[in-house]
Amino acid sequence: MSDERGADPSGVVPDGWPVPLRGVTESVVTTRGPNDRWNVAALGLHAPDDPDGPVTARTYGRTRTWRNFTERGGGVVQFTVDPRTFVDAALTVREVDAAVLPSADAWVEVDVGEVAVETEGDTTVRTWALSPVESEVVTERVPTVNRGFGAVVDATVAASRLDVPAFDADELLERLEYFADVVERCGGPAEREAFARIDEATGWRERDRS
Repeated sequence: MSDERGADPSGVVPDGWPVPLRGVTESVVTTRGPNDRWNVAALGLHAPDDPDGPVTARTYGRTRTWRNFTERGGGVVQFTVDPRTFVDAALTVREVDAAVLPSADAWVEVDVGEVAVETEGDTTVRTWALSPVESEVVTERVPTVNRGFGAVVDATVAASRLDVPAFDADELLERLEYFADVVERCGGPAEREAFARIDEATGWRERDRS
């Protein structure tokens, strides 16, 4: 159902994709590495304006996802509401034996092609067009809103930038303090466990302020 202005608030369902996308949709991607295991990483999906347009994503620098996209030409994009999966994907090096994670509510196998390259400071940013090959909806849920979940996702972004010279570390630490408070007040057990994993992976609470 569309809103009064004719736009679907759930987003657009691109051809071949199992779920609607809007703005930048957070996902987890598994890509097969040279050891034939699947690397797990966070991936922001940029929705097209209409169903016929391509879904795109960006890689920053010489990451495992960039390497595996380049060498293998694809991966498996997954959608999950488990905040612990997002933290592990964004802040740790995780490899698994199966392409589809147990926490995935839906997945789509994609072929990828590089469509743009730019530089931000010393970092090479590559944009990829993602073409669906096969997909499946594993679990259907009634959507609910939990501020703690959103805070965990935002916190993984801030935490991943702590050692990047282009970002102000003090400002990022202030954001993490705010997100930690939101999770404590509004999150459930899964969100609190996820934030504890952020603490363990980054040690941000012990960092000195300038």
